[in-house]
Amino acid sequence: MKEQLEQIRARALGELADGAADAQIEAVRVRVLGRSGELTEIMRRMPEVPREERPAVGRLVNEIKNELEARIAVLAEEQKRSAMTRALGEAKLDVTLPGMKIARGWSHPLTQTRERMLDIFAAMGFEVVETQDVEDDFHNFGALNFPPDHPARDMQDTFFLPGGLLLRTHTSNGQIRVMEQRRPPLAIVCPGNCYRRDELSVRASPMFSQIEGFMVDRTGVITMAHLKGVLTEFTRAFYGADKRVRFRSSFFPFTEPSAEVDVSCLLCDGAGCRVCKQSGWTEILGSGMIHPNVLRAVGYDPAEYQGFAFGMGIERQSLLKLGVDDMRLFFENDLRFLRQFRAGGAAS
Repeated sequence: MKEQLEQIRARALGELADGAADAQIEAVRVRVLGRSGELTEIMRRMPEVPREERPAVGRLVNEIKNELEARIAVLAEEQKRSAMTRALGEAKLDVTLPGMKIARGWSHPLTQTRERMLDIFAAMGFEVVETQDVEDDFHNFGALNFPPDHPARDMQDTFFLPGGLLLRTHTSNGQIRVMEQRRPPLAIVCPGNCYRRDELSVRASPMFSQIEGFMVDRTGVITMAHLKGVLTEFTRAFYGADKRVRFRSSFFPFTEPSAEVDVSCLLCDGAGCRVCKQSGWTEILGSGMIHPNVLRAVGYDPAEYQGFAFGMGIERQSLLKLGVDDMRLFFENDLRFLRQFRAGGAAS
């Protein structure tokens, strides 16, 4: 048995000489060290070896196994170094060639607008909170004073999902989510995407983005005057200190009283033009005092708490701020259009 083992060792080491090819090394490994290899076969025949010789034979088997494994590892390392040397020798690097210019990216104009708007509200003490796009009927409609048969739901037809879920039609669901989890005082803005079953057109899109804002405190602390002050400050900070702001009475199910907010036309500065339909004003957002039913839906007592809320579309503000006349341009990924805003035009 010992003579057979020495023959196996000698033959294997001879085949594992310097410069042995990958295929030859693998063949030796499989033939000698594999599951059905020569060493394994000898170990299976160990019961045939006289009892007093078994320890010596076992040690010799392990010695040969360790020696061959070490030799195979050395050859593998040598081949790796040889391959690297060949690759380096074959590679040609012309240091006189000019380097590749890597284009520098920039934020999308809608992102620039969003960040500028949030910066203004943050400077006024509002906290930014993001909530989910997939919502249930209660948080998107019911808690916001939209009963199932309310006609205002027709204007917010959305995409419905299995299990009674839907894609939110406004970021006002963030108002409900936050008020359910926290107690006043609150000053929050909730940015995010919204979805409605609208055709993509110059002024509409089935997906768009909004910023919902609200402030709630004890009754008498937050009034309509605070709403007007916050939105007037925002409008002048975003569009320019020289812009005039007006509030028009309106209707929203979740606020009472409600008001649309207009800014003096950015194109004609209030003189009247085709864009503002000769009115001198451009509508930018909706707002109002939070309806008592909304407060009740989140567990607030309307006799103890009151506040205001507002919502505005980021695409609409971008259209006005950047002088763009077609919302679809924001979604077409045309670099000829997007390069116009690489310097941060929306944030200026």
